[in-house]
Amino acid sequence: MAASARWNHVWVGSETGILKGVNLVRKQAVNFTEAAGRPRREEEVSALCWADAAESQILIGCANGTVKSFSTEEGKFLRSRCCPGGEGTFRGLAKHDGCLVTCVESGILRVWPEDSSEHIKELSVGPSVCRMRQDPDRPHIMATGGKENSLKVWDLQTSSREPVFRAKNVRNDWLNLRVPIWDQDIQFLSGSQKIVTCTGHRQVRVYDPASPQRRPVLETTYGEYPLMAMTLTPGGNSVVVGNTHGQLAEIDLRQGRLVCCLKGLAGSVRGLQCHPTQPILASCGLDRVLRVHRLREPRGLEHKVYLKSRLNCLLLSGRDNWEDEPRDPAPVPYEETETDELWDSLVPVVAGAKRKQRPLGAQPGGKKQQALGGPSPVSSL
Repeated sequence: MAASARWNHVWVGSETGILKGVNLVRKQAVNFTEAAGRPRREEEVSALCWADAAESQILIGCANGTVKSFSTEEGKFLRSRCCPGGEGTFRGLAKHDGCLVTCVESGILRVWPEDSSEHIKELSVGPSVCRMRQDPDRPHIMATGGKENSLKVWDLQTSSREPVFRAKNVRNDWLNLRVPIWDQDIQFLSGSQKIVTCTGHRQVRVYDPASPQRRPVLETTYGEYPLMAMTLTPGGNSVVVGNTHGQLAEIDLRQGRLVCCLKGLAGSVRGLQCHPTQPILASCGLDRVLRVHRLREPRGLEHKVYLKSRLNCLLLSGRDNWEDEPRDPAPVPYEETETDELWDSLVPVVAGAKRKQRPLGAQPGGKKQQALGGPSPVSSL
């Protein structure tokens, strides 16, 4: 199990509290649960993040307020710690300077030391948080946003409890009505301070904290339904967004135009992530299916895996060469083995071959069945 876990390409968190590892080369998926036994819905996975740059551990945020550590090298759970404070599920996890950073829906952001049950810092980022995101270039910078909770940027290295950047709402619409705020996902543009958000009102916005204005420097819209998730493409010049109707689209951030649409999910999109160097997109949602698309020509769906549970979030491995793994036989789950034996037992039918006609009244063993109503072979006295 440890060998198979080490080479999984995608890790997915489900509503049933199961961590699912998917190997796209071997075409197999494995469920990982704690040794306690059956999964529980109160341990629904709401957030995932890597614990280190080597991708040797995964931090798993559960709905009951616990954060679990899972080793991808050993294929097992290492520890579980309770991170109380606030209400609602985790809206983001991060690791900074050996400390765990958590943020819950009610707006409480806390920093937890490695071997302590007490937090060392707490920030109130506003109610109804939908996403907390860490800047990959500056790990001490966090961004938060939510419903009627505008984008804010926080610096964990300062003692101030005020954000270093607070976005300003756009101007009123053509009816002079206030535009509602609903930031659903946040991404940092690499190599700059710019931040991209997608909203529940179909907008994709780009903010530049280095500029004097606090309003977005670029805004565009997509589709007719709320956007739920967003990820940056490898080049950093575009983003892929997904909405509540399973539609996926790539949007160019330089011109604000639609690049292409992808065959999306059948249900609401909950998780999106692009590979850091390859044009590969992984997506999951409420239709219980993990999909992997190719973003460049030839565009299209490359992998599709049914995972049996509604999916909330995912992590995509950043390995460059997915095929560089040992070819030792991997353990196959019992359900897949049973299915393979059933299909192997069936006799293949050759296309175009004529089926041999069985004579009327003949049985499979070759004996001829007596016609209904015919004379009995025993003479009646």
